[in-house]
Amino acid sequence: MLKWVVTVVIALVVFTAISPWLSRYGLGRLPGDVVVRFRGRERYLPFTSTILISLALTLLSRLL
Repeated sequence: MLKWVVTVVIALVVFTAISPWLSRYGLGRLPGDVVVRFRGRERYLPFTSTILISLALTLLSRLL
């Protein structure tokens, strides 16, 4: 269980950092993705996109 939580947190950090590039492809705008505006800055928390990409990578790794 702890491994899964650590993996999701790391994935959230990575996808938050690359979210401007991902938004060009529609990721980061899915239901469940959160945009927080605080003091003139926007922070993206792509929960749904992270889960979707994680599932895709899991399926890909199991096929290989």
